[in-house]
Amino acid sequence: MAVEFALVASVLLMVAAWRDVVTRMIPDTLSLLLLATGGLARVLEGPSAFALSLAAGLLLLILLMIAHSRGLIGGGDVKIMTALAIGLSPFDSYRFVIATAAAGGLLAIAYLVLSRMTQFVSLSRRIPFVGRVFAVEAWRIRRRGPLPYGVAIAAGGAFVLLHPGSF
Repeated sequence: MAVEFALVASVLLMVAAWRDVVTRMIPDTLSLLLLATGGLARVLEGPSAFALSLAAGLLLLILLMIAHSRGLIGGGDVKIMTALAIGLSPFDSYRFVIATAAAGGLLAIAYLVLSRMTQFVSLSRRIPFVGRVFAVEAWRIRRRGPLPYGVAIAAGGAFVLLHPGSF
């Protein structure tokens, strides 16, 4: 995996996570940029590397579309995960899915804890920017809004990109 792809993909994933927290939407342009840089990185490794990554990405797309059709994951999440998988080897795609699931579990636990800590949210309002984010998230939690799963995807992707071959 090229260092350049890892850096570009990490930045794109951070932007996707930020947008998901703020708007609960991941822009298509981020997925397309991730797809283009990942595809280029795999093509430069050879046609067979690209073909294997494309096959793994298509398999992941099918599985994620099934989850999306059942309302388990958002469409933007499907697109960004599939786009990143195209830039990874099949084994790294597997590691990415596992790391994302683990990060998603931690995100869910964090939201459960935050839902019980209303006094923390009121104290955090004194911090200009962070307080606003916590206040909006507290409002979403009270209304049982969706988790910003783009954060878990970014964490899982960053783990795989920055820790190649470990697990």
